[in-house]
Amino acid sequence: MAKKRELLRGAEIFCRALKDEGVKHLFGYPGGAVLHIYDELYKQDAVEHILVRHEQGATHAADGYARATGKPGVVLVTSGPGATNAVTGIATAYMDSIPLVVFTGQVPTQVIGNDAFQEVDAIGITRPCVKHNFLVKNVKDLAITIKKAFYIATTGRPGPVVVDIPKDITADTCEYDYPDTITLRSYRPVAKGNLWQMKKAAQLILSAKKPMIYTGGGVILSAASGELTEFTRLLGYPITNTLMGLGAFPATDKQFIGMLGMHGTYEANMGMHYCDVLIAIGARFDDRVTGDLEKFCPYAKIVQIDVDPASIAKNVPVDIPIVGDVKNVLTDLIDLLKNSNDKPDAKALKAWWQQVHDWAALDCLQFDRSSQVIKPQYVIEKLWELTQGDAYVTSDVGQHQMWAAQFYKFDKPRRWINSGGLGTMGFGLPAAMGVKLAFPDETVVCITGEASLVMCIQELSTCLQYETPIKIISLNNRYMGMVRQWQEFFYSGRYSNSYMEALPDFVKMAESYGHVGLRIEETSAVEGALKEALALEERTVLVDFVTDQTENVYPMIAAGKGQHEMHLSTDRELA
Repeated sequence: MAKKRELLRGAEIFCRALKDEGVKHLFGYPGGAVLHIYDELYKQDAVEHILVRHEQGATHAADGYARATGKPGVVLVTSGPGATNAVTGIATAYMDSIPLVVFTGQVPTQVIGNDAFQEVDAIGITRPCVKHNFLVKNVKDLAITIKKAFYIATTGRPGPVVVDIPKDITADTCEYDYPDTITLRSYRPVAKGNLWQMKKAAQLILSAKKPMIYTGGGVILSAASGELTEFTRLLGYPITNTLMGLGAFPATDKQFIGMLGMHGTYEANMGMHYCDVLIAIGARFDDRVTGDLEKFCPYAKIVQIDVDPASIAKNVPVDIPIVGDVKNVLTDLIDLLKNSNDKPDAKALKAWWQQVHDWAALDCLQFDRSSQVIKPQYVIEKLWELTQGDAYVTSDVGQHQMWAAQFYKFDKPRRWINSGGLGTMGFGLPAAMGVKLAFPDETVVCITGEASLVMCIQELSTCLQYETPIKIISLNNRYMGMVRQWQEFFYSGRYSNSYMEALPDFVKMAESYGHVGLRIEETSAVEGALKEALALEERTVLVDFVTDQTENVYPMIAAGKGQHEMHLSTDRELA
């Protein structure tokens, strides 16, 4: 006789499904439409609910959690403003292909469309910035919809999925049945690459005289860093990472020539421009990487590997496309290369490396290390030395983000947590909180600027409540730094509304939230302050570094220019 299934309310089904899915942390903020669910959360202890202070903080914290662990981040918010406050975080995850499952409350089904109190069309609003979304109309569909949401969010090219749950659905009852596995007829991601295409790619790769390996966040999402490292060392070719791909290949390895793109190294960008074979792995040819598409890689034949067929040749024509999971494709390519009778042209490769080293000799990341005024690059260099490159580092968006990418050398994947595609200020602090919840024994540092920090500063309260002792490194130049830099370069120094007046006393603010605050104004005090902050392992510490207001991020490729048309500094322009 078949075992009779339990009869549960929708709110109970929600909690049981999260437990069966293996969810450990749920980031959220309560409201009327989800109170049945919150009542059930109170009765259980399998899933820990993290009460943020703003719904945007919930999505960013879950996002940081997902980027660091590889597991989906899970969010619960109420209807109306709860859902709309979450949209920025949903879009942030969507642009960077991060697996989130976001549950939004909704008004009861019988009043949907009547402009009921706190009603918004969550499905319509989020449709452009999710991988998929669902409106649950019957409690019998709730469990299977949750299963579908986790499956879609985590397979193929990952991304956020929204599940909109009307309040009456959480009160209705049905038998609980949560499937172990699921298949969707209309959704079948390609896992294995086409063998014929891979054979052609292997032949082209081995024929290269001036090769470049260009990798993005897809390598990290596919957990393929080990395979990428083996592939790169097997060939002996130069490798560059995108902003999202940092850590996929060890930054201290001699084959790594730095990040590419708008603020990438001279050697990486010149290598891209002059290469004859480009191997693009888990990268989408973003505009901040390519510069002027008419000038992009003019001499190269291109191999592109990506799990998302829509990303293949979307921005740049490619010669050999391979659709498949990066980990699987690299595994197969490694086997093909090892078994091939052909080998890389050693003489040509030696000459190519000499050219790369000549470009690198220009030292495009140089800055004034003798300055009495604190240089932001110096702070990050010292942070890297003191943490031995082993910290989890989140960032907000702007100059500090670029300096962190340039000067903190990431040797491991999932250690660099930042908003790349959407460029979301306010991301860094809640994301660090999410990472710390996932890895309570690890050092977690948020590198931010004063303009970004104030956007989600309220999450300092969450850090106190849930004891997540993160280290916040604020590179405070009293400007929206990247806005000021562009205004200096392209708007004749008209600094329209980029100066941050009436800033708070960040030391007192940190202390008011129950944390430690430090203010550092001299270069000689930088190292000591970082050591002090890192030594306070059980406390959240905000270090407010007063940095040079005039410092700009170099190198830089101006909008509309090619990768070979770079500014190295104010007085060093190369073309």
